[in-house]
Amino acid sequence: MRKRVNNIFFIVGLVAVIVMFFTFDVSFTQLWEYITKADYWLVAILGLWAVLYVMNTWAWKAIIKGSGPCTVSFWRLQKLTVTGFALNYVTPMGMLGGEAYRIMELSKYIGIPRATSSVVLFAMMHIFSHFWFWLTGVATYLILAGAGYLPMNIGMGLVLAFIVLFCCGGIYLFVKGYKNGMVVKLLRLVSKIPGLHTWGRNFAERHSDDLKKIDRQISELQSQNKRSFFCSFFLEYIGRIFQSFEIFFMLMLFGIGGGGDLGGYFLTFLYSFLILAFTSLFANLLGFLPLQLGGREGGFAMSVAQMGMTGDIGMFVSIICRVRELFWASIGLLLMKLGKNS
Repeated sequence: MRKRVNNIFFIVGLVAVIVMFFTFDVSFTQLWEYITKADYWLVAILGLWAVLYVMNTWAWKAIIKGSGPCTVSFWRLQKLTVTGFALNYVTPMGMLGGEAYRIMELSKYIGIPRATSSVVLFAMMHIFSHFWFWLTGVATYLILAGAGYLPMNIGMGLVLAFIVLFCCGGIYLFVKGYKNGMVVKLLRLVSKIPGLHTWGRNFAERHSDDLKKIDRQISELQSQNKRSFFCSFFLEYIGRIFQSFEIFFMLMLFGIGGGGDLGGYFLTFLYSFLILAFTSLFANLLGFLPLQLGGREGGFAMSVAQMGMTGDIGMFVSIICRVRELFWASIGLLLMKLGKNS
């Protein structure tokens, strides 16, 4: 049964990657021109994400160790991390694919309750760090606008105010979830969806003890294992900041270095940070789309324009990011079929 489900995940992911490869917004000739223009910077970008996935894995391992001994190897966790994100990229509604796969595979080592709670906590931490990342983006924009580097008007002020309210609301809900658990409450919400009422009620009755145990493990991480909690949060948050180098490398290709001195490069990095922050926010609001198709490109176009850069830069950045995503999605799917005994 497990092997059959694994094959289903693999086939769905493979079909999605093939379809997305053949539905780029540019021709293959233009795509190759973008790739050749990126040159060795593309290697740096792909390598950067290898480091980011290692940080994600350490963050997940810290969560697992917060509830007991971690009996799964780091290499196995690394594979599940990359594969999980790959499935999230290529399936609608994001985490429906990757998280289910991680639970299924990890449960062989630490049991279903601990596997479920660790995966849920890892997903929560990934999103929780994004809210703080976006708030940092607002603060950064206000500082640069105050220094005269970026424009500020009523429209932009309203957008920033919305982001602050959205992030604060999200942080509040996650803090409540960390304190009291949220699996049981989420199942209650699912049970209210037409067509799922009977299934949700029966599932809750059959697995009542396990669901309560999972919620207890979620709340214990924040209340009793603060070191694991903050270690995981730090790795996830810093990982989002490091991701800005992906944009930074591409801006360097266009000669955007702020004068070429250290201060100029730092300013360019802050621009890269803001482009990533606003683009990821816009794309995640449209997270129901596979690979966030359209949302990511639109986010890059608006963010780059707000920084006073041309549309060509926005198109280049979005296409290279799409190439990177497809590359790592392919690697993640390949890892599903490699080293099953590791």
